[in-house]
Parts: sequence; structure tokens; C-alpha cells
Amino acid sequence: MYINMAPTKGNLMQIQNTLTLSQSGYQLMDRKRMILMNEIMAIVKQVQQLQVELDQTLTKAYQELAVANASQGILSVYEAASNIPLSDGLRVQVRSVMGSEVPNLKYRAQALKPAYSFGNTTIAMDRARLAFEEVKKLQIQLGQLENAAYRLANNIQKTKKRVNALQNVTIPQLENAQKTISSALEEKEREEFTRLKVVKRIINA
Repeated sequence: MYINMAPTKGNLMQIQNTLTLSQSGYQLMDRKRMILMNEIMAIVKQVQQLQVELDQTLTKAYQELAVANASQGILSVYEAASNIPLSDGLRVQVRSVMGSEVPNLKYRAQALKPAYSFGNTTIAMDRARLAFEEVKKLQIQLGQLENAAYRLANNIQKTKKRVNALQNVTIPQLENAQKTISSALEEKEREEFTRLKVVKRIINA
């Protein structure tokens, strides 16, 4: 940033005001970084728990699918699954976390209506369908959290750069300018005081 180093009281006041604002900005940005870090740590913990739950649910779902395939044949299961309608119960909204827009997914589970003939399928098909419905719900939750974590991490990086710039560049430059101009003004005042003493001595001589 440009700093006017001309040794005037106006410049000194401007630098002092800018320094005060920069120090306040540094404190606010550092607090924001800590809040974002706490938020992302909480999300990471949730993600880890969900991943374990999703792995277990996926294992169960594929086991149910294997049973269905064995009991009525892969082609029969494929044809039955093809008749299941696509779900449109997902709505994407956003919420703000310290300036970061993160997704807030709303999933309205639809009633499981018959999509295949009960006479041509076994209960194993129903169990497989229900198991994969649970997989879908967990995947939606996990996707929301992972996307939020990515966005927060990106905001943390930007905030960290600003904090470092204020701490290591802007504030030291302003403090140095304040010190330099203050010293120059003090020197000017001493010189002016000396001149006044000389003039007064000459007048009184």
C-alpha cells in the first residue's frame, strides 16, 4: 500500500487512523479465521462419522442386492429396478457461515409406491430397494457436508492470507511510517525551538 511519508501532522494523523483500522481489521479477521476453523473441525467430525455409517449401509445394501440377484436373477432385478421412478425430492438452499455460502440440502423422502409386480419379485427385492434408499439419504448428507467443508476451507485460506498481510506487511509498514514521521516532526520542533531562542536572544541583545 502507498504511504505518504511527508513529515506533516496531517500525514501522521492519517497514518495513525489507518493503523488503528488495520489493527482492528486484523483482530476481526483473526477471530473470523478461528470461528471458521472451529466450524470446519465440527464438519470433519460429522463427515468421518457419516463415512463409517455409509460404508456399513452400502455393505448391507449390496448384500441385499446379491440376495435379490440370487433369488430371482440379475436380469429380473434390473428390469424391476428400471421401473422405479427418479426421485425429485431434493431441494438445494444456501446458508451463510461468516460470509461463506454453504449448501443446505432439503430432502423430502417420497412414499415408496409399487414400481414392479409383487407377483414376479421376492421380498429380497423390497429389502434391497429399502437399503439403497438409506444409502441415498446418507450420500445426500455426506455431499452437503463435504461441499460445506470445501467452501469453508477456501474461505479460511483467503482469510489467512489477509491476516498474514495485515500482520506481516501492512501494520509493520504503518508503524514504521508513524515512527519515522513522528521523529521527523520532533526534530522539526527542536529546530524551531532553537531558532526561536536565537531570535529572542538577538532581540534582547
